[in-house]
Amino acid sequence: MKIAVIGQSQFGQEVYSLLRKNGHEVVGVFTVPDVSGKPDPLAVAADNDGVKVYKYPRWRLKGKEIPEVVEEYKQCGAELNVLPFCSQFIPMSVIDHPKNGSIIYHPSILPRHRGASAINWTLMCGDKKGGFTIFWADDGLDTGPILLQKECDVDPNDTVDTLYNRFLYPEGIKAMGEAVDLISEGKAPRIPQPEEGATYDKIWKKKEVAQIKWDQPGEVLHNFIRGNDKQPGAWTNVDGQQVTFYGSSMLDGPDPTGSPLEIPGMSKPGIVHKDGLVLYGNDGKKLNVKTLLLESGKMIQASKYGQAAEEVEKIELTAEEEEMATTIKAIWAGILSNENIEPSTDFFKMGAGSMDVARLVEEVKQKCNGIELQNEDVYMATTYEELVQLVVRKGRGEGDAEFTYDAVEMDVNNMNLKFPHQIFINNEFCDAHDGVTFNSINPTDESVICKVSKASGPDVDRAVQAAKAAFEEGEWGKMNARDRGRLMFKLADLMDEHRDELATLESLDSGAVYTLALKTHVGMSIDTFRYFAGWCDKIQGVTIPINNARPNRNLTYTKREPLGVCAIVIPWNYPLMMLAWKMAACIAAGNTVVLKPAQVTPLTALKFAELTVKAGFPPGVINILPGSGAVVGQAMSDHPDIRKLGFTGSTPIGKQIMKSCAESNLKKVSLELGGKSPLVIFNDCDLDKAVRNGCGAVFFNKGENCIAAGRLFVEESIHDEFVNKVIEEIKKMKIGDPLDRSTAHGPQNHRAHLEKLLEYCDIGVKEGAKLVYGGKQVDREGLFMMPTVFTDVEDHMMIAKEESFGPIMIITKFKNGDVDGMLKSANKTEFGLASGVFTKDISKALYVSDKLDAGTVFLNCYNKTDVAAPFGGFKQSGFGKDLGQEALNEYLKTKTVTVEY
Repeated sequence: MKIAVIGQSQFGQEVYSLLRKNGHEVVGVFTVPDVSGKPDPLAVAADNDGVKVYKYPRWRLKGKEIPEVVEEYKQCGAELNVLPFCSQFIPMSVIDHPKNGSIIYHPSILPRHRGASAINWTLMCGDKKGGFTIFWADDGLDTGPILLQKECDVDPNDTVDTLYNRFLYPEGIKAMGEAVDLISEGKAPRIPQPEEGATYDKIWKKKEVAQIKWDQPGEVLHNFIRGNDKQPGAWTNVDGQQVTFYGSSMLDGPDPTGSPLEIPGMSKPGIVHKDGLVLYGNDGKKLNVKTLLLESGKMIQASKYGQAAEEVEKIELTAEEEEMATTIKAIWAGILSNENIEPSTDFFKMGAGSMDVARLVEEVKQKCNGIELQNEDVYMATTYEELVQLVVRKGRGEGDAEFTYDAVEMDVNNMNLKFPHQIFINNEFCDAHDGVTFNSINPTDESVICKVSKASGPDVDRAVQAAKAAFEEGEWGKMNARDRGRLMFKLADLMDEHRDELATLESLDSGAVYTLALKTHVGMSIDTFRYFAGWCDKIQGVTIPINNARPNRNLTYTKREPLGVCAIVIPWNYPLMMLAWKMAACIAAGNTVVLKPAQVTPLTALKFAELTVKAGFPPGVINILPGSGAVVGQAMSDHPDIRKLGFTGSTPIGKQIMKSCAESNLKKVSLELGGKSPLVIFNDCDLDKAVRNGCGAVFFNKGENCIAAGRLFVEESIHDEFVNKVIEEIKKMKIGDPLDRSTAHGPQNHRAHLEKLLEYCDIGVKEGAKLVYGGKQVDREGLFMMPTVFTDVEDHMMIAKEESFGPIMIITKFKNGDVDGMLKSANKTEFGLASGVFTKDISKALYVSDKLDAGTVFLNCYNKTDVAAPFGGFKQSGFGKDLGQEALNEYLKTKTVTVEY
């Protein structure tokens, strides 16, 4: 089809290029004259293709068409006029001339927001849906019949630029191509526009219309500011000068700490703080703006308002940096269509717009060693010289804002330890919505380590909203899988660099012995992130041969896709390691996450959150909410925007979570729950090795170990010797301060747990089991439990069936050679997490391993977990796997695609 393209801009150029690619003949391009010697992008593209270009300053004069212009247009012989973006008034004689008429792109869902400022009005009115219309031109103002429409959700913090760049621009280009194809095929509809719901909105470009009226609710103010961002810019008078606001977002929670700023007409003073400027509506609701344009024309970060401008010394460029400057000059010349780039050349005064900013940011990243700019950087370094200096400083690692938060500081373990104590949402630490806190207790002496912010339902909503935005609209969702892996490797390196701090926090908060915390709690966490970082670019589907629909052929393939926002709830026994086991697989698969650490051990998770920011994870990808399971965990289970919940903890809580997840939105669930893991000691084993490993199986990490051997079955002929050797080993164990490098056994995690263990021992004695060692609290300050040994334990006893989750060894004697009788007792439990066997007879070992109903079986070893080996239980120990390739399946969905050709 022969087409005349009438319009301008980068959008017009992309539509023109798509139409040619789709096989249509563009017989003429009608655009605007050059501006300051710079031709419009549409004109440049057409000139390069040898297509005739007409540059008219106007088509009409004093309301009448200009005959020679109209006649020249008619000579091109177009069968259809396509107006992708046109700022000129086109005469009806031109509109109606082609046999197929004219189609126009309009950036709203007509009949709403007719007029030239539709995107501004979509945002200022707080519309939840936006989109565009392609319609047949008539003699009215955006009133012609509709050819097609497409809509999208409007994000609460969208601006004109973000909505345009995210949806209206890319999808609009494709839709214009689709519309032309429908016309060419004779399938294009003409749907009359309804008048119900129609609005005619005035042009919104002059600065005077954008003055803020403060006596309005906070959300209305926010919509007004973002609807004017970047043009014409919502402004007010502050300190006697006109100040324009950009980058608005609604702000929940308590007021941030900062300096008050009086703004005439606002209900209360604003607050200049480290992340911007807080403004208030007349309903008390808050919004935060990030950037300010001063009357002088200088753009600054809102957090810097009122501060004396820092004198930035000009840096001398190296030879390599001079080459980078030359590259930037070439990028500018390409964007601005002007080779005359001087140090003082201003990007925007040369005619650049928001799409040019996006292109500049991407080209600098591509051609300047991966240096990443933000759009705001371009707006604040508008001249060529300023931008070169900014890019060079970023390349040298200078100028990046230091990540700051309200840190707890303490001198402990021969170091100055600094760590966060607030909830973590959208890469920021902040107080909980209601300001409530709780004490984090050191189990070594029951002293208060610090107060920690206690999240509640509104905090869960904020965190999920941030995670959803990061997944659906943020950089994370667009990131290459290999780049995702690079971030995870960097995070693992930072964890390694801060290994001593993390291990110290783990000891303080959970009572873990420091040397064990270094090796296992922290060491395996680092290994886990490195392992899954390597998986990021290896997640792939398959091609599947299916029956062809003859004479055509078919191709079927699968894609493995992330689920979206995932929730993770972890226990208190391995605070950092349980985080790593679940979160590493979750984010390797491309999801975003909201994690609740155990209320009694939140500190390493918060320190980890600090490291994610330093590693460069985008905002919203990882969110950490300390708080109670009954409130935060329940809110996660019930939340409709969470698509997966991974939980490690008790079986009763796991059942409640599963029920809530089913009733809310049938979210995917994986559960690692309680255990009562049997450990079988045969009389042909290496007894000394069995004793050492048996003690480790029970007393490792103070018995606070999900796979701890909950019941030992010892063959009769070696039973007494085994028990005696175990007691000898226990007596060698040093009980004490977990930060003491010689300590082997630290305090139990918290007082309620210690008291539950003492009660467990009392029940065992009352039921008739023989307490041969321990069974009581150590006579010293802190929550220390003596390693304990029970013998003569029978199947009917509570301690034979229920997990202690503490340093309590439960021993049952079985008759020599009665393998099947022992197996019957070992499997007589509702749990099936782990198990172990010690014997020199490999046939017997494999027979027993086949018969034990547990997710993991250790043969002649115990506690030998590895990041590459899948881990998870059977029966009421849960379902789903952590670690290994199988763990990725918990955080992925499979999409099947079938193509016919």
